[in-house]
Amino acid sequence: MIHPNLSVCFMRQVSLEGGYNHFLVSNCMIDNRTFVSSKGTTQQAPLYIYNDTENEQTQRQPNINQSIFKALSEAYSKEPTPEEILYYIYSVLYSNTYREKYSEFLRIDFPRVPFTSDHDLFLQMTGYGKRLVDLHLLESEELDQPVAKFQGDGDGVVEKPKYDDANGRVYINKDEYFEGVSKDVWNYYIGGYQVCDKWLKDRRKRGLSLEEMKHYCRMVTAIGKTIEIQGLIDDVYLEAEKDVIRFKTL
Repeated sequence: MIHPNLSVCFMRQVSLEGGYNHFLVSNCMIDNRTFVSSKGTTQQAPLYIYNDTENEQTQRQPNINQSIFKALSEAYSKEPTPEEILYYIYSVLYSNTYREKYSEFLRIDFPRVPFTSDHDLFLQMTGYGKRLVDLHLLESEELDQPVAKFQGDGDGVVEKPKYDDANGRVYINKDEYFEGVSKDVWNYYIGGYQVCDKWLKDRRKRGLSLEEMKHYCRMVTAIGKTIEIQGLIDDVYLEAEKDVIRFKTL
């Protein structure tokens, strides 16, 4: 992960109550407690494996079993790229239907992803997955016009974050707040984190910089769009799971 790369992050075993939502994407090395659980370690699956030697040029290989490429190529009459496979996987992992249906299995073992045999559905899921990846890395053009704004006069010091349900505001102190934060976004969890609350609590007792204020507004926007895309994925996923590819021994 010290080279240009993408990775899917998840947990193999989870003892937390509630639904399984321990999925995230990263383009850098992560801490093994990313999902704020002291009872499990975050797994990081890189898209590419680099072969570094002192005297040879760095080379990379997809971290994907060749039998997967073979099976998908036979089904689609075209070999998908490693990135397309990652995007597809990521979109499945963000399907609420998938998470609910396999919640008990996700708690005790590595996630298993069904691949549709329909190329059009594969491409549709891939498109949603790419949007999610770009949003979660905060690299999406969809974030250029954030839905949240920072308002109020003061020193920008985070005291005790408080959500105002009636007005869709997140107060960082009695005079300053972020507006345009819906209840669904405020309550959104990734792993054990309530994202919008946790981010602010990690910065208590210090002032937010202008860049941090912009970052929070982009983060709020990314979560809102994630919720929208998850609804779209569920509609497609139900169709995709009707006819899946049966892989031979990998």
